Amino acid sequence: MDIFGKLAQDLKGKNRRIVFPEGSDKRIMGAAVRLKADGVVDPVLLGSEAKLNQVATDNGFDLSGIEILDPATYPASDKQAMHASLLERRKGKNTPEEVAKMLEDVSYFGTMLVYMGKVDGMVSGAVHSTGATVRPALQIVKTKPGQKRISGAFIMQKGEERYVFADCAINIELDAETMAAVAMQSAETAKLFGIDPKVAMLSFSTKGSAKGDMVTKVAEATKLVHEQAPDLAVDGELQFDAAFVPEVGALKAPGSKVAGHANVFVFPSLEAGNIGYKIAQRFGGFEAVGPILQGLNAPIADLSRGTSEEDVYKVAVITAAQVK
Repeated sequence: MDIFGKLAQDLKGKNRRIVFPEGSDKRIMGAAVRLKADGVVDPVLLGSEAKLNQVATDNGFDLSGIEILDPATYPASDKQAMHASLLERRKGKNTPEEVAKMLEDVSYFGTMLVYMGKVDGMVSGAVHSTGATVRPALQIVKTKPGQKRISGAFIMQKGEERYVFADCAINIELDAETMAAVAMQSAETAKLFGIDPKVAMLSFSTKGSAKGDMVTKVAEATKLVHEQAPDLAVDGELQFDAAFVPEVGALKAPGSKVAGHANVFVFPSLEAGNIGYKIAQRFGGFEAVGPILQGLNAPIADLSRGTSEEDVYKVAVITAAQVK
């Protein structure tokens, strides 16, 4: 059984409720039907019941036992409570009229279901942009205490090999503080998948082999992680080969517990992370599952718009597994 199979097995009987704002998308619906049939999560599909039933008919899906929730026909008393809760959450930042408009957006509606404890988590992004998913999450659910930023990680899997790549989805530019936060968030994600994290802070330099502000930033980020999480195995700055290949790690960073053995790779910019995971996916044949949003107060996942039904299934499993 692979790691996703194990996570799914562990979720059976826990009745984790995951809302899917894009319920009428056939990839979302197909995954929801499988998740329900497998007893992994209890999916909640947002959308018009008539439209969802038509999509189900067109694609041969059986929606028996799956909850369909139409924001347009949501009970008035529940909608009023949701409106009041969001207005309070947005204290002085939005008028009552603006809040009412926000709740017409399925991303805001779904996020409020999470915030109010009606569901345990949310999976979106098959149709909507990353911003459409992340913005409501940051405005409503917000970041965990003590964390200023969120980040996006991918689980890279091929056979028995399993790695975490971050940040590949959220922060365009990372300063030392943000890169350190991404490293610690990614280590926690690794643990969720049974990976004992060995974190490499990546650069084009290894231990001062090159100079420049970008190198200094990675070295400073590594120092911050050592200070804030002294028990975490982390090293940097490391070039990818020094982080991954034992012989190169021993040559370029002798004595390092991480060099040559890293399984969590923290990139110095979104540009590098996004390119890196796609090279591993397309050239290396790795399956890239994610992005997994890290650092939020509740499990909310942002899919790629090029996602597949299988991706949706696995991201939903990850999201449900993050529920405390």
